[in-house]
Amino acid sequence: MADASVSAPPEPAPAGPSAPEPDGGARRYARRLFWPGGLSSRLLILTVLFAALAVLLILPLSLAQYEDRWLSDRVRAAELASLAADAAPNQVVSDKLASQLLNGAGVVSVAVQSDGVRRLVLAAPRMARTPYLVDLREGPTSIFAPFETLFAGQDRMVRVVARPRFRDVDFVEIVVPDAPLRKELTVYLVRLWIIAALICAAFGVLVFLSLNAFFVRPMQRITRAMERFRADPEDPLAHVQPSGRRDEIGRAEAELDRMQADLRVALNARARLAALGEAVAKINHDLRNMLTSAQIASERLASSGDPKVAQAMPRLERALDRAVTLATDVLAYGKSEEPAPNVAAVPLLAAIEAAAEDAGLTPEGVRLECSIAPGERVMADSDQLYRILVNLLRNAREAIAVRPGRDGHGRIVVTLERRGGDSYVRFADDGPGIPERVQGRLFQPFSGSSRPGGAGLGLAIARELAQGHGGDLVLLKTGRDGATFELRLPSAPEPQAGRGKGG
Repeated sequence: MADASVSAPPEPAPAGPSAPEPDGGARRYARRLFWPGGLSSRLLILTVLFAALAVLLILPLSLAQYEDRWLSDRVRAAELASLAADAAPNQVVSDKLASQLLNGAGVVSVAVQSDGVRRLVLAAPRMARTPYLVDLREGPTSIFAPFETLFAGQDRMVRVVARPRFRDVDFVEIVVPDAPLRKELTVYLVRLWIIAALICAAFGVLVFLSLNAFFVRPMQRITRAMERFRADPEDPLAHVQPSGRRDEIGRAEAELDRMQADLRVALNARARLAALGEAVAKINHDLRNMLTSAQIASERLASSGDPKVAQAMPRLERALDRAVTLATDVLAYGKSEEPAPNVAAVPLLAAIEAAAEDAGLTPEGVRLECSIAPGERVMADSDQLYRILVNLLRNAREAIAVRPGRDGHGRIVVTLERRGGDSYVRFADDGPGIPERVQGRLFQPFSGSSRPGGAGLGLAIARELAQGHGGDLVLLKTGRDGATFELRLPSAPEPQAGRGKGG
């Protein structure tokens, strides 16, 4: 026996939506802090960031151009100062005049080269540090030169070589301290940042207001409508009134409006189906008792010697058996879904003829013309195939019956075509066709009937059963000369060959 003093390991705390994740709240808070959830705020932040990025890309080039202009101005001022020095007697100037000329030009020394001979025109006392070289004859300076000037250190000298403008020499060379240049670049950089900030703010606000008016607000209106519709589909404020725009926003509004209309129809149909299922569940018990009584009565009738009764009994027994099966399954659409089909090889011609008899087709009224060989078979559940065929044939007969001037006479032509392992059975009638107003919702429960008093369930049931077999039921064509439906079902393996038979 285990020692009772040993404590059991503690049970883990139940996980649930209220249990905070470690570090998860802090991470989510950080994301909300730096990246807001609203589309408008994100749009404004992205606009300002992109504008600032554009300024950052232009900034090095602007600083380099500013440094080139500053150095070029020093060169031109020094060149003019050298002309004043050359104009002195014997080209000799006093130290005082040389100092004044150098200070006025903002340089330390000026030299020129002519015919390969370099001559120092103006010079200050000898410099302690060797200057670095900038040659303006080779074109603009590097975009990195301004940053070197700003951050390379103090008390540096720069030797600038440039082409002359006012003298007939090979080049002009000056030496200038870069401290004034550094100061000017700093002021220019601060001014550039202020201008860039104002431009980014103005540009961001303008773009934000424009996009907010044209995109964000319509999207917010669509989003609110979807939220209201999800909460209450019957809420009148959940309806989106299309604005008539021809862009993606307008298309989204129109599609949302159509989707809401379709969903309302589907929800209404679902409510009707739920009510039908509840009603069927209530009468199911009594209905099965009645059908059981009818089966007992049919067995007694079968024992009579009347040949007409004996001829009608198989049809009556089949109808009662199918009715009991449907009542046990709480009828079509009284359940959440149809039972899975019990698939087997079913002779197609015999199934069509039996369904035609129960659908009310007769040679004197609406007749069946079937050109399907007796050996043709399909893989299907025999009871569900019967329901499909009866619904199709009865719908066609009733459509022909309401056509004026026909007196209930017409025909239904059934043909078969095999393609790729499937059987395509076509049902063509000579009725009035399907009205265009119901073609789009022909297979929707309670919505696809074009006859007065029709429930609109027959085609919906037939299509659901066909799709449960891996096939489908479609309206192939329709017009004033009638309608043609195509039923696709898997073919049975190795069908027997045979010649067509008229019904």
